[in-house]
Amino acid sequence: MANITAQMVKELREITGAGMMDCKKALQEVDGDTEKAIDVLREKGLSKAAKKADRIAAEGLVTVEINEDNTVASIVEVNSETDFVAKNQDFKDFVKETAQMALATESKDLEAFLAETHSEGNSLKEVLNSKIATIGEKLDIRRFEKLTTDGQVVGYIHGAGKIGVIVELDTQARDERVLTLGKDIAMQVAAMNPKYVSRDEVDAEYIAHETEVLTQQALNEGKPAKIVEKMVTGRLEKELKEVCLLEQAFVKDPDVTVKKLVANVAKEVGSDIKVVRVVRFEVGEGIEKRSENFADEVAKQLKN
Repeated sequence: MANITAQMVKELREITGAGMMDCKKALQEVDGDTEKAIDVLREKGLSKAAKKADRIAAEGLVTVEINEDNTVASIVEVNSETDFVAKNQDFKDFVKETAQMALATESKDLEAFLAETHSEGNSLKEVLNSKIATIGEKLDIRRFEKLTTDGQVVGYIHGAGKIGVIVELDTQARDERVLTLGKDIAMQVAAMNPKYVSRDEVDAEYIAHETEVLTQQALNEGKPAKIVEKMVTGRLEKELKEVCLLEQAFVKDPDVTVKKLVANVAKEVGSDIKVVRVVRFEVGEGIEKRSENFADEVAKQLKN
């Protein structure tokens, strides 16, 4: 008989969301084999999380937490399978608690973050599995980020939690107008999704690639080779104004660029302001969502 350690029980509990004693008994039953223990728990209807692991969680919420003096901000994305669950108050509370943990964390990666102790006394991963068991859907803490600055950080949530943005401003000013500027910039980022903050960030590879594409585009249009270069320069300039935040027309006042907006506020408050960094999370971006229709889903459920 294998020695069933507390660590083995803990790991099985994190995978399945089943109770501590149930996990221990299952491991004893299969001589410490974790994979077989998962099957035992599933067969007994005690595994809440493992059987949901192959489902797709592409809905959910993004939320932002900021400390009192606007020098630390966190942003998290927690996914669910359905939008219905994303609107559940218990789920919303859990996402907020996760963002609050992210605000205080020193962890640099998700694995370390999930191992941290939640206010309930268990690890964040264990609390997540408990929520999976209670709510009945696959849930996933997909990502988090934390910004700390000597300047100011500002956050914005759009579409009831579908998009979240945090903006870091390098400035000595402590002024409401700076925070208003930060929120305006965050709204701009939510709406326009720029690839870069400024032209300085645009890598040479991107410029080379776009130049090649635009050149071929112009040649395919039958433009004479001698004017293609000038056309490409103009088109590239136009594209950079779209992909660089500071070059974009400000959504609230298209006659002003974001760069000009920043300069105007800096002049008003009597302090330099620089947009250092922006972080934008959109729920489910990059996740391949289920395409099967409802009838297929019902048929699949009936077979289980």
